[in-house]
Formats: sequence, C-alpha cells, structure tokens
Amino acid sequence: MKISLSLIKLSVVFVLAVMGVISADAQTNNPSPQDQDNVSVKIRRVQLPVTVTDKKKQFVTGLSKEDFQVFEDKAPMTIETFSADEKANPPLYIGVLMDTSPSVAGKLKFEQESAMNFIQTVVKQRRDRVAFVTFDHEINLMQDFTDKLDLLDRAVYAVKKPGDRTLFYDAVWQFCDEKMRNAPGRRVLVVITDGDDNNYSRATLNEAIDIAQRTETTIFAISTKAGLSGVVPGVEAGLVKDNSDKALVKLCEDTGGAAFFTGDIIELERSFTKISRELHNQYIITYKPTNDNYDGQYRNIEVRFTGQRDGLKIRAKKGYRAFNDNVRAN
Repeated sequence: MKISLSLIKLSVVFVLAVMGVISADAQTNNPSPQDQDNVSVKIRRVQLPVTVTDKKKQFVTGLSKEDFQVFEDKAPMTIETFSADEKANPPLYIGVLMDTSPSVAGKLKFEQESAMNFIQTVVKQRRDRVAFVTFDHEINLMQDFTDKLDLLDRAVYAVKKPGDRTLFYDAVWQFCDEKMRNAPGRRVLVVITDGDDNNYSRATLNEAIDIAQRTETTIFAISTKAGLSGVVPGVEAGLVKDNSDKALVKLCEDTGGAAFFTGDIIELERSFTKISRELHNQYIITYKPTNDNYDGQYRNIEVRFTGQRDGLKIRAKKGYRAFNDNVRAN
C-alpha cells in the first residue's frame, strides 16, 4: 500500500501551530509549546541506545551497567534498566528514507540494491520492522513497517524515476512525528541522500533534530554526494567538505547516530554493513529524569564510563527538549 505523506499537511500543521488553533487530534499527535498542558503524558523515562567503540572503531561488547554513568544537565541520573543482550533489547523499527531527487538520479539503482541488502541483513523476521520512504518534491511512504521482505523488495524497486527538489528535513520531521512516535521498539532512521536540502523544506535542521530527539529516534545517514562510480573531484569520500555535509553530521551525531560519506558502491555497502552491525551491538540504558519540570527547555545528556577506559569511545544522543510529549514508552 502506497500512502502519500502530503507536504500540504506539514505546511498546515506548522501554520496552525503558530496560530495556536491546532485541532484535538493534532494536539495529541503533535503538541505545540502553547498546548503542552493539555497533552496526556505517556512517558517519563529516557531511553538511550549507547554504542562503544575501540581505537580501531570496532564495537565493544561485554560491558555491564556498573561500567556506565549518565548525566542530565551535569546532574547524575540513576540507571533504571540496562541491556547488553541483543535478544533482550527492544525490537528494531527502522525507517529507510531514500532521496529520489534529480541530484541522485544516476545512483538510484546502486542505492536500491544496497538498501535492500541492508534490509535483508538487519531485519530479524517476526521481531524487527522496516518502513521504506522516498523523498523528492513529495514524501511517499512506499511501505509501512513490516518484516515481510517481499513487500519491502517490491517497494524499493518500485522507484523508477526521480522527482523534483529535495524535501530532506521535511521527510525526517514527518516520518518521526507520524511513524516513530508510537513505534514499539528502538527507533532508527537510515537516510540515503546527498545531504542537500537546498532550503526547500519548511522544517529546519534544528527542527529535524528536535523531533528525532523527542521521539527517541537515532539517525544514520549515508551520503552519496561523492558519486558511486568513482570519486567526484574535490569531494573525496569520507571527508566533510561543505555546510550540507556538516549539517548531515550534526543531524546524526546529535541523535546518537553517525554519517557515512561514500565514494563508490563498495563503500556504500560497507556503510550499510556498519550500521547493521552497530544496531546489533548496542547497549540500551533507561533512566528517569530527576527534574520533572517539563518546560520545553533543552536538556544535555552525557554518558560516561565509571572508570578509566583507555581508547574506548561512547556515542549516544546529546540531549532532548523536555516537553509533555506523548511518545510511546518501549
């Protein structure tokens, strides 16, 4: 089933939010700061997927709850739950968002093949779910969350030609708001794009980060700007070059994910493999904030080791805005 996530809907929600006249349904699904007191609160815990790597960027497993400490606005938090076992971790709900704007037209086939290989690798049937979305001048949900590989295969290869423009931040904002908010598991977005929004989106970079943090969605991005048939001169794979690249890195790092810059089809496939391996080697930490004043202020999160761990690096989301949001607790 193909559903169009209309750009018009996003525009209306933004305008009405500013005017303070959002309908009852919209207040439930997308509360604005003015309406926070009227929203039923469903969550008072923060979930942190945590990745630990060594000097060689290999994933480090085998750590325990006692190896970590969490701080919110520099105040120590009590870890309520900790999981280092993939089987005990919540199931994965992954949104794969593919850029189908003109700038990636020549790379579409490679993107489709690699995306499908990733889906087949990451999904554990009867447990994990994947949704597939395309974005250009429209945002289209080609396949809702499913573990049926045949449905996902059909959706991925149904894309035949690119559209116009690149509604990148709008796609992230809408998918997190409409689909991730109530996903009953670990929420992950994997975006395949050249990273150029070109100011077509109504949502901004900061708004995309905000909705991802509030819905506890980790974002990974694979940049295809460097080309997939050889390195484009001046855009060497793996190097951040311009503001769009830096924005892509910020979007991912602030939500606990990572951005990969590919130079050819082999690197594209390796990037997908790294994401898949990371998702299956994460620690899941939850804690209850000691500050129960949900005033919309930004709260910084820091995860540290309790002792010295030379050469090890922690990656987790950097914070969130404390709203009375109705995100489903996992």
